[in-house]
Parts: sequence; C-alpha cells; structure tokens
Amino acid sequence: MDIGSKKITMRRYWIEKKQIDLEQNVHFMGDQFHHIFDVCRQEVGHHFEVITEDSKAYLVQVKEVGKKSASATIVEERQIKNLETPHIHIALAVSRYPVMDAIMEKAVEMGVKSILPFVSEYSFVRKEKEVSENKIDRWKKIVVSATQQCGRGELMTIHDIHNVKTAITKINPSESKWCLFAYEGADLKPVKQEIYDLKIKYNHSADQKPEEIWIIVGSEGGFSTKEVHMMQELGLHPVTLGSQILRVETACLTLVAALKYEFGLMK
Repeated sequence: MDIGSKKITMRRYWIEKKQIDLEQNVHFMGDQFHHIFDVCRQEVGHHFEVITEDSKAYLVQVKEVGKKSASATIVEERQIKNLETPHIHIALAVSRYPVMDAIMEKAVEMGVKSILPFVSEYSFVRKEKEVSENKIDRWKKIVVSATQQCGRGELMTIHDIHNVKTAITKINPSESKWCLFAYEGADLKPVKQEIYDLKIKYNHSADQKPEEIWIIVGSEGGFSTKEVHMMQELGLHPVTLGSQILRVETACLTLVAALKYEFGLMK
C-alpha cells in the first residue's frame, strides 16, 4: 500500500513512540482514543497515519476498538524529513490570546523550530505568572493539532515564558545564531540588507548558512524606547518589513517566509 498516494486525504495523529509494542501494534487510550475513535469515527479496518517523536510516520490499520481503548497494526513505515537548517525560532512578546493561538498554529505549518514567549512593557500581559498553565497547555494542544495536519515530523517547542531582558539574553547572537529584531520606525534597515550585512560580518560564502535564526517580534503595543536601546546594546539591529504597519501575526509569518525563501527552505 502506497503511503504517498494516501497522505493527501488520510488523517494523521501524533502519538508517543512508547504506544507501539514489540509486535508492531499501536495502542490508544484516554483523550487520544476519544478523539480518534469517537470524534473522527475511525473503525475496525480503517487506515490512518500516526507520527512519533523520532520523525517516523506509520501507516496503520485498526484491528480492535473497545469502549475505552483501541489497537491498530502497523502496515508501513516512512521517515519524515527533518527540518533543514537554519532552524527558525521566534521570540514573541505575549499578544492577545487569539493572536497567540493563530501564531502557534501557523508557525508549526511554516516549519518554525520553537517559540519563546516573553513579557515586555507593552505586551498583553506584563508578568510571566499572568499566563496560566491552562493557556500554555492550550498552545501545546494547538501545536500537536497543527503537526498532525501538516505532517511535520517533530513538535515545535514552546519555551518557558520570560521577561524581555532574560529572553533576549538567552538568544545570545553569534556566528552560528543570527537574530533579526523587527521594529516599526523610520529609516530602519530592510531585512534583506541585514541578512547581507550578517553574511559579511561573519565572512560567510554564498552557500553558507547559520545553524539558527531568531526573530524578535513585539506585541500589539510594540517595544518601549528603553527596550529598543537594550536590544541595540546587545548588538541587535532593528529591521523593517516595509512602510505598512503589520499585525503581529502578519509580521511573524512575513519574516519566516522571507527567511525560508532566502535560505532555500521551501524546496
């Protein structure tokens, strides 16, 4: 049976590797069972894919469905291509929660490696503890759902929430770790120019790439002058995405798309 011919319409579900036993059977229980067999109506004989944390996808056939558990047999296995370098990360000031939800989903689909949420002077919340565990759990569920939808082989990491100062010092730019600081303002450097300047700074040839690129994006309120100066002191140069004022989610996706194009990550 050809997985490739089925993956356009076939459902995918994220599981943990430990759910697969030595006889190559996959076992489902709890909320996962409810979603797959009660909500999605999978039945005995049905085929679907399961994805594990080691970037493997398994085509399975359901062999047994009980009241609270089910099992399926692995039919085929394939390796999912890992994310190529440079890995793209987003350091994001906490915005309104519907905006954060949308960014989490689209970032997964766009191949972002991780998101580091932080609080700043003008962010939607001003203290780390104001973001509840329930909200973080919701973001993690969105990541799993988006991973299943797009067929990605690894979950996007959501880092612990920090204040802005701690967040940017954790990034610690270097030759192998670049950083683009998106900011609204006049006479700022275009993204393409900043990438060119970083290549010159680190003496990179045309085909060399950094291992990681971080994007720093503010919330709806942007950054304070103090925060901008703090980032500049760490060697981060503000870059512009054009003359139009972009929403937070648009700025994130625009930067990610520009980097994927610039570094050949769309093939």
